[in-house]
Amino acid sequence: MANRGPDWLAQAQRDLAHAEHAAAAGDYEWSCFAAQQAAEKAVKGLLLALGGEGWGHSVLHLLEGLATRFPVPDALLLAARRLDRHYILARYPNGFPAGLPGEYYTVDDAREAITDARAIVEFCQRAFPRS
Repeated sequence: MANRGPDWLAQAQRDLAHAEHAAAAGDYEWSCFAAQQAAEKAVKGLLLALGGEGWGHSVLHLLEGLATRFPVPDALLLAARRLDRHYILARYPNGFPAGLPGEYYTVDDAREAITDARAIVEFCQRAFPRS
């Protein structure tokens, strides 16, 4: 079976672009979720490319698994912690005491999430094995 790591990384790049488009449209909660997805898919793609497999949706846990193979900077682990907060809260109204997720997210949240995701995606791109 073909290694699908490159496909996961390519989709991560598209998700990151979507995060930027959503932020520009003022859909900050979706921007944050797309940023989280970009980071998650980038790490899963790298793990696949290295012959492993990543399970779950926590970018932090995926990066911690990756760290058993080679060093992952602490700054990326902090970025992953921030991004993981958006996996559920950005999508579901019951994540907050009242109101819609869109009422809680701001342009600053979106910018931070995009910056965090970009750092993780770029790290995975640099670490990706060359064929």
